Amino acid sequence: MTSLMVAQLAPTPALAQPATVAVAFDRTSIRPLIAEGLADKAAKRKVTADSPVRIASVSKLITALGVMRLFDAGVLELDRDVSDYLGWRLRNPAFPDAPITLRLLLSHQSSLVDGGELYIVPLGGTLRGRLADPRVWDAQHAPGSDRFHYANINFPVIAGVMEAATGERFDRLMTRLVFRPLKLDAGFNWSGSSAKAIRRAVVLYRPTGEVARDDLNGAPPACLVVPAANGSCDLSRYRPGDNGALFSPQGGARLSMRDLARIGRALANRGKGFLTPASYAALVEPQWRLLGDNGRDEEGKPGGIFCAYGLAVHVIGSAAPGCRDDLFGDGVARIGHSGEAYGLRSGLWLDPKSGRGVAFFTSAVPDDAAKGPSGFTRLEEDLVARAKATRRLDF
Repeated sequence: MTSLMVAQLAPTPALAQPATVAVAFDRTSIRPLIAEGLADKAAKRKVTADSPVRIASVSKLITALGVMRLFDAGVLELDRDVSDYLGWRLRNPAFPDAPITLRLLLSHQSSLVDGGELYIVPLGGTLRGRLADPRVWDAQHAPGSDRFHYANINFPVIAGVMEAATGERFDRLMTRLVFRPLKLDAGFNWSGSSAKAIRRAVVLYRPTGEVARDDLNGAPPACLVVPAANGSCDLSRYRPGDNGALFSPQGGARLSMRDLARIGRALANRGKGFLTPASYAALVEPQWRLLGDNGRDEEGKPGGIFCAYGLAVHVIGSAAPGCRDDLFGDGVARIGHSGEAYGLRSGLWLDPKSGRGVAFFTSAVPDDAAKGPSGFTRLEEDLVARAKATRRLDF
C-alpha cells in the first residue's frame, strides 16, 4: 500500500478535527504548503504556518543546538564526565567506573531509561534525587557500550548540565542561545514566547476530541512548570542545575512551523553564522549505525525506525539493508527529528546535500495509528506525500 492511499483508510473520529501544517524550506527561502483545520475548536480559530505548537521530541534537536552553542563558546565539552559540571557524581549503579558524557546523553547511549514518566520532576524535586531511582538505569548495558536506548530522561540531565555550567535557567538559556539569535518567537513551556504567539497557540486534542494540552484561551499558563507537591509555582528560589526537567527540554518547545523551518534553514546552511563548522559536523555525524537488522525501536530492540543517530539528530532514508526509515520514499538520506506526544506527530527533515526540507505537524493522531511501509505512521507518510505533490518547492 502506498502512502497516497491513506485517504481510503478509516477516517479520524469526527470530534477530533485535526490541525495540520507543513512548511517547506531551502537555504534561502521558506514557503507554507499546507494549513488545515482549527488551532482552537472553541474559538473556531484556523491554524496557520504561524501557529505555535508543542513540537514534542523535535525539541531534543533544539536543546542540542543550545549545547553546541555552549560547546562553541568553550563552556561545555562533549566528552567530559558531566559529573564535573553537575557537582555530584553521576553513575549507573551497575557500572560505577563508567563516566557519562554529553555525547552519550545526546545520542541515547548513556544507559539511562525512562522507567515510565520518571523524567518528569516537579518543582521542589531534584534531578539528583530522581536519578537515585534504580528504575531509570539499564543494569545490563554500560554507558558507551554501543547500546542505543531512546530515553527522554537524558535531556533533563543535559539541561541540568547546561544550567550548572552557566548559572542560568534552561528556558532563559535557550532564548539567549537559540531563539533570539535565529529571530524565533518561541520558548520552552511558553517561557519567552510573546503574547502574540500565545494568542495563536495550537490546542492539542486527543482523537476523541478531549483537550490534551495547551488550551490557553489567549493567556500564558498559570505555571510554566509542573508545580511543587504543595501546589507552589514560585520559581524565584530555584537554583539552576538542581532540576533540568522543569522546562521539558525533551519535548516542551513551542514554536510555529514557519519558525521550525527557520531552524531547518540554519541546518541547511550548515550552521553558518550560528554554529562553527566543527560544531555542526559533530552534531550531524552519526554516533552509531545499524545495518541489516530492520532498525531499532525506542527500547533498542529490532523493528523500529532508528538506524542512525547523531547528537539528537536522527538520520533517516539511509537505504541500509533491512532499515525501514525512509519516510519520504525516495531513498534520500535526511537529517532531523520526529515528535510524538499528546496526539501530535511532528517532524523537521532536510536533505543536507540539497538544503531542502520540510517542517510539519498533524494533531489528534491515535496512539495506535497504523504504520506505513517506512515504519513511520501512514498519516505522516501521507502528509509528506501531499506536501511534495504541491510542487511549490521540491524537497
